[in-house]
Amino acid sequence: MPPRASSSKRKASDSEDDVSDAPVKKKSTKKLKVTEQRVNTQPTNKVLPVNIVFSERTPGTLRLAAWNVCGLAASQKKGFKYYIEAEDPDILVLSETKVNNEPVDLALKARFPHWYWSISDKKTYSGTAILSKHKPLSVDMTLPGHPDPTHVKGRIVTLEFENSYVVGTYTVNAGANLKTLDEKKEWNRHFETYIRELDKKKPVIWTGDLNVAPTELDLANPKTNWNKSAGYTEAETTAFKNILDPPESAPSDTKKFVDVWRRLHPNDRQYTYFSYRFNCREKGIGWRLDMFVLSERIADRVKMCEIRSDIYGASDHCPLVMEIEGAL
Repeated sequence: MPPRASSSKRKASDSEDDVSDAPVKKKSTKKLKVTEQRVNTQPTNKVLPVNIVFSERTPGTLRLAAWNVCGLAASQKKGFKYYIEAEDPDILVLSETKVNNEPVDLALKARFPHWYWSISDKKTYSGTAILSKHKPLSVDMTLPGHPDPTHVKGRIVTLEFENSYVVGTYTVNAGANLKTLDEKKEWNRHFETYIRELDKKKPVIWTGDLNVAPTELDLANPKTNWNKSAGYTEAETTAFKNILDPPESAPSDTKKFVDVWRRLHPNDRQYTYFSYRFNCREKGIGWRLDMFVLSERIADRVKMCEIRSDIYGASDHCPLVMEIEGAL
């Protein structure tokens, strides 16, 4: 998720990255009150309820869930396990885990016997994991070609299965005042090459916190954030668009990818992230940063993809879930 402005009184629950949900310039603060007259009917609790119930999964499908937990240890104290028990996904992709070592959680390990944690060298920073009920053929936590492994560690896990790849990312953030936009551009260049190389071998399921709001439908304040806030710049949105729909300059055999939630909800405004600042959840001021992006040739196998908007309180993000027919 995009970056929070620095503060000497930082909340313990804040992540290292945040979105500038309010307009960037101070003089725009009043506009926020005028333009964001939303009625928020979503829960604003600070912890998850014990009893969570979802609809039964579609027969013949696998369920995958992705969740930026904004620090696993903090999330566990606020009801993390109640969501996992209710969702019971076949594969769970976690981002921004902030763990320094592989967690000791016997119940979680029993549910997901195959788990893989990409941990940053920087303490309590970043972190990506894939927890699976299905054993992969191989595991990779690198981004080939990237010149700085320290910028990759903690941000990507790839599992290879017989029929597909599952790639979980906590994508690099462009930073406050776009100070790390060049780092984000470098990540995007190498990641696009990587995902296309995988796609030549097998279809790809890419998910996690992708740290981009692809269109104006994907954030509450598009005009005031355009080219000013991390996650909603021309460089970032174009890089994402080029993965979905390759430009004419791309080789003729370059395949398309599909943002499956957007395909199923073409006109909806629904968000996966609400900053802890400015009472953004209460005001309905959010960003859609967490996605499932699939190789086009398997996108029709998706039977459901939903943002779990009611699951708020254990993180500043809501989980995203997808059901897909067939074996991985």
